[in-house]
Amino acid sequence: MRLLVVEDEVRLAHALRRGLVADGFAVEVATDGASGLELARHDDFDAVLLDVMLPRLSGYEVVRALRAEENWVPVLMLSAKDGEHDQADGLDCGADDYLTKPFSYVVLLARLRALLRRAPYARPAVLAAGDVRLDPATRHVTVAEQPVSLTPREYGLLEYFLRRPGRVVTKVEILDHVWDAAAEVHPNAVEVYVGYLRRKLGRHLVETVRGIGYRLES
Repeated sequence: MRLLVVEDEVRLAHALRRGLVADGFAVEVATDGASGLELARHDDFDAVLLDVMLPRLSGYEVVRALRAEENWVPVLMLSAKDGEHDQADGLDCGADDYLTKPFSYVVLLARLRALLRRAPYARPAVLAAGDVRLDPATRHVTVAEQPVSLTPREYGLLEYFLRRPGRVVTKVEILDHVWDAAAEVHPNAVEVYVGYLRRKLGRHLVETVRGIGYRLES
């Protein structure tokens, strides 16, 4: 899943990026509100982690602008402002959730998973296709109820497919959402990792759509 972190505290932004990448997300960082708004407008993100107090544009202004443009990307606001009215303002201006600083990273992940489940298309708590099951909360994967060990990249690729059942996705889309934005990755890496998944989970789980990309068999 591809995330945008908009946070002007550089150390916190880097810590969030490190943790989220380690947990299988592809992450892009903006350090001011105007840059974050432009990225959210023009790139395809699955969710946005948005600080409130930002240079150039506040988090409130960013989320208001997105909603006015009918951009419904899930937004989790992060703020040191913990008053009831501050939280109400954040939610009323269009954010989907609000988390006060300092926060637990475990709670942040849980809130993020809940946001992703509430996004515009179906996102169940446990993802499944055939006899393959993936639980994002525990990062536990099974095939026919037997546990399977996946690398972080294999896990990220499987989760991406499972969240788009029956939809054809291109190599470019997969690279954007599964690999880190800062990494230089050859498109053939997608073929390699699809091959790894097929060997571990079943040859017919991921179908190759010649000339376009891949589709998960439902």
